Amino acid sequence: MKTSKTAAKRFKTTGTGKLRHEKQNNQHKFEGKSSSRKHRLDRDADVHKGDARKIKRLLAKR
Repeated sequence: MKTSKTAAKRFKTTGTGKLRHEKQNNQHKFEGKSSSRKHRLDRDADVHKGDARKIKRLLAKR
């Protein structure tokens, strides 16, 4: 099965196999956001457990 390139750009796999994604609202319009909000959005977040199986399939990990 081929890797979905759109999913590969959005999700990364950690060394232990967990999936991470970039938080939303972190691409543009930074002038209207506080520095603490921008700092919080800068970190990656874990993928929800219910979605992980579908995403792993898109990344051809299973």
